[in-house]
Amino acid sequence: MTAARFTTTYRVRGDAGSIESRAQSIAVEQSVEMPVSAIAEPEILRDIVGEVEAIDDHGDGLFDVRIALATATTGMDAAQLLNMVFGNTSLHEDVTLLDVEIPAELAATFGGPRHGIEGLRHRVGAAGRAFTCSALKPQGVSPARLAELAEHFARGGIDFIKDDHGLADQSYSPFAERVTRIAQSIANTGHAARYVPSLSGDLDQMRRQIEAARSASIDAVLIAPMLAGWSNVQSLLRQFPEIAFFAHPTMGGAARIAPELLIGKLFRLLGADAVIFPNHGGRFGYTPDTCRRLAETARAQWDGIRPSVPAPAGGMTLDRVPELLDFYGPDAMLLIGGSLLAARDRLTEATAAFTSAVAQHTYR
Repeated sequence: MTAARFTTTYRVRGDAGSIESRAQSIAVEQSVEMPVSAIAEPEILRDIVGEVEAIDDHGDGLFDVRIALATATTGMDAAQLLNMVFGNTSLHEDVTLLDVEIPAELAATFGGPRHGIEGLRHRVGAAGRAFTCSALKPQGVSPARLAELAEHFARGGIDFIKDDHGLADQSYSPFAERVTRIAQSIANTGHAARYVPSLSGDLDQMRRQIEAARSASIDAVLIAPMLAGWSNVQSLLRQFPEIAFFAHPTMGGAARIAPELLIGKLFRLLGADAVIFPNHGGRFGYTPDTCRRLAETARAQWDGIRPSVPAPAGGMTLDRVPELLDFYGPDAMLLIGGSLLAARDRLTEATAAFTSAVAQHTYR
C-alpha cells in the first residue's frame, strides 16, 4: 500500500532548462537530505523520498513546484511539520513556501482553534458585528499605569484588550502583578471586556503565566508561535483547552513563507482562535490582496477545524474603520492601538467612538 503523502507548493526562481532538476533537489532536500543513489532500502525510496507532482511556469523566471512529502515524516508534531515543509529549503534564497495541503490526519491531530469565531463572540456578546480590540503600550510603563489604560478601554466598550507583544516579565512590568492589576481594573468597570496578556519565556514559564491568568479569571492569552515554538504552542493548547489563544505574527516575516499560509492557515492549524496580522496601508508592506487572502484562509471552510478570527492591525486609525469593515466583513477583529492611545486624556471617548463605529456598521 502506498504511504500517505501531502502536497507542498513552492515558488521557485529559475529557468526552464533547469527547473526540473531544481524541483527534484527540493524534493530530496525536504525528505531524505542525501543522494538518492546512496539509499539502499526500497521502502524508503518508495515511501519517504519526496516526489515532484507538477511544475507550473508563471513566466518571468517564476515556477510553482508541487512536491508530495510523506506524512509519516512529520511525526504528527507541529515543529516537525514546519521542518519537513521548509526546513533546509528556507535557506535557499530562490524558494518561497506558498502553500501546504494539510491532510485530514494531520488536521485532526492538531485540532485547530478550540473556540474560534463563535466562541469568542459568545464571550464578549459580539453578535452580528466585527470585534474590537486594542493594545496596552508602551514598553516601560508600570502595571498601575497599564491598568489605568485598560480601564479607559473597557469603559469605552472595547471587546479585547491585549498586551503589546513586547510586554513580557520585565522588571518594570512583572507578569503576575500586571495581570492582577489589569484584570481587577477591568472587572471594576462592570464591562464585558476581556484582557489578553502576552506569554513569554520557556514552556514552564508560559504554563505558570497561564495559571496566574486563570487565577485572575482571564480566559484568553496572546502567544507568538515563531518565538514560543510550534510544539510548545500545541502543548499549551492541549493543557489549557478552555483558554482562547491569540497568535501574534512577530518574526513571521523572517522567512520566505506566504503570509496567508503561515498566519492564515498554519497558525489556525496550531489552534489560534484569532490571528493578528499587518493590515494594508499601515506600518507594514502587506498588499490588499495579501490581506484578503489571509483573512479568507483564516475563515475558510475546513472540515473539523473551526475558523480563526482575522485581526488586522499595525498603524490602524479610526477614520479607516468603515473602509476596513467593508473590506473584512463582520467575522473580523479590528485592532487599533497607538491611534487610540494618542488621545491620552480622551482615551475613553476615543475608544467609545471606535466601538460605536463598529457597532453601527451594517453589512450588505
